[in-house]
Amino acid sequence: MKDISPNDLATNLRLVAKRHEGHRSIVRVGSQVIGAEPFVVIAGPCAVESQDQMLEIAARVKAAGAHLLRGGAFKPLTFPYRNERMFELGEEGLRYLREAGDGTGLPVVTEVMDVRLVEMVARYADMLQIGARNMQNFPLLEAVARAGKPILLKRHFGSSLRDWLGAAEYLLAGGNPDVVLCERGIAAPHTHAPTSRFLADLQVVCAAREVTHLPILVDPSHATFRRAWVAPIARAALAVGADGVMVDVHPQPEQAAVDPLQALSYEAFDRLMRQLEAMAPAVGRRLMAEPVGIR
Repeated sequence: MKDISPNDLATNLRLVAKRHEGHRSIVRVGSQVIGAEPFVVIAGPCAVESQDQMLEIAARVKAAGAHLLRGGAFKPLTFPYRNERMFELGEEGLRYLREAGDGTGLPVVTEVMDVRLVEMVARYADMLQIGARNMQNFPLLEAVARAGKPILLKRHFGSSLRDWLGAAEYLLAGGNPDVVLCERGIAAPHTHAPTSRFLADLQVVCAAREVTHLPILVDPSHATFRRAWVAPIARAALAVGADGVMVDVHPQPEQAAVDPLQALSYEAFDRLMRQLEAMAPAVGRRLMAEPVGIR
């Protein structure tokens, strides 16, 4: 894969490139900011399953100290089949997300998969997510850039940093400066266990910091696909200089409609938040809100 050259930074990546060493962007999402000193935690279920469950999850992650709420109303599942265990709620799920966000004061982050859905999703979400599989869906990038909402751009699991920043350049060139990058694991010939489809590329946080002013998050849930590894990778993301993490949380992780192998329980998420709170000062960071604990 081609490295990022000085010519790239001057021409192809002119908007995402740092203008000087201290150049860093801060993105405001509702009442929260990403890219400043505080370490941001986005939490919630991979898929919105019901109104009651979404309200409960939102309340629990807020109580543990989360700053933004995530949940998928539209899901880019690997296979086309849906059943009573694996499903998506569409606009109904967006309504549940919005209700949960309004009830807790947490800004809502959710994925938009289709150019035809951008306007609908933007009515409900505070931040629009471009999923890994759509990172180079250029018509979608252009449509989302025009929606006027902050954007979370996940890295495709086969892309280089150059490709990823090129996708971000589409968003900025489309008139939207409020872009946050999110590393979610790369595909590799060898992983550490049969169920590990991806590897968490924490080195890319350091590499991105050298060339771009955009904030960068890490998604340890999708990067590891293993519940026991989520917290260690989240702590590592804080240590290497990421601006935050996005974590799957579910009341009964083994019963989650999507990705049951990676979701954290309420108790595990609460422990992770306490760990991040304790670690943050050691690397010159802090958590954005004062955690109030699980009620």
